[in-house]
Amino acid sequence: MPEKSLSEIQREVDAYISQFKEGYFSPLALMARMSEEVGELAREINHKYGEKPKKADEAENSIEMELGDILFILSCFANSLDIDLTEAHNKVMHKFNTRDANRWTKKMNEL
Repeated sequence: MPEKSLSEIQREVDAYISQFKEGYFSPLALMARMSEEVGELAREINHKYGEKPKKADEAENSIEMELGDILFILSCFANSLDIDLTEAHNKVMHKFNTRDANRWTKKMNEL
């Protein structure tokens, strides 16, 4: 599959949601859904990297799918509030590149 930009992802999610009369959930409902999905990701991380193995009868979910669910909900959230995720990302990266420019130890370039 070809790569998609954040804008393309947002448009794809909007096209999907727009086919339903209900449209986007309210911001509060989307926040609850986001929290639920992050919890599911935490569970998968704990199963794979933590001390809590899955029970034999538990469904096999994946970290990839949980991250995909989070991206979908994030896109719904941004779309419902008319937020461009690319623009939001650019603003956050500017913040990190200025405010936190010297916060972490940078790797030295090898010659």
